[in-house]
Amino acid sequence: MLVATYAERPDLASRLGELEDVWPEFIHHASLNRHWPRLREEFPDFQLVLYDDETDTLMGRGQTVPFRRDGTWADLPDGVEGVMQRVFEEGGEPTTLSALVAVVGPQFQGRGLSRLVIEGMRELAARQGLDALVAPVRPTLKARYPPTPIERYLTWRRADGELFDPWLRVHERLGAEILGVCPGSLVVTGSVGEWEQWTRMAFPDSGAYVVEGALVPVEIDREHDRGRYVEPNVWMRHPV
Repeated sequence: MLVATYAERPDLASRLGELEDVWPEFIHHASLNRHWPRLREEFPDFQLVLYDDETDTLMGRGQTVPFRRDGTWADLPDGVEGVMQRVFEEGGEPTTLSALVAVVGPQFQGRGLSRLVIEGMRELAARQGLDALVAPVRPTLKARYPPTPIERYLTWRRADGELFDPWLRVHERLGAEILGVCPGSLVVTGSVGEWEQWTRMAFPDSGAYVVEGALVPVEIDREHDRGRYVEPNVWMRHPV
């Protein structure tokens, strides 16, 4: 299995539609998506494809973006939303690489391939002369425990001492350290009708609702016809 940038393998980048969607529908309506197409257009050297070198089978992708950071915790943006805002609305000379997403096709999962995507990101940061790879990690099992505060969830470890969450565990095994929580990493706002369409649920009253695939409850306000989801992620830092 090999990892290459979109610039190196534009033929594979043009086939990304072959990868099965792994996200709940509401994620596709996050406010940060206004910037998403610009990653491919303006940063092709920072977007990755994972593929089988013998058959050219597309197996996954990884998307990153370089951004300005002074190296301190206080200067880290609020997750993916904050990174995209800093890059596309504020600018500045980039110093650090931020992971944005790492996806392996469902039919290829369970084989440790996500590790290759993260290693590819780390190598990319080193090759571009950036000081670190940071990742606003979306804990995969948190959706099973939406009422649990993410700060508490981060303390959960297995009997062998490793992190409870498998995606956080992959990063930690690769040498990453947990920096802290980014509470507003992804924000989705829509009308009540839109949320009912996205989730195939009814929201008869205002309040907090547990939605499939959501890490925290969705807040529904029927009086103002609005649903809002603010997803926390976990900042982790990889040395390069």
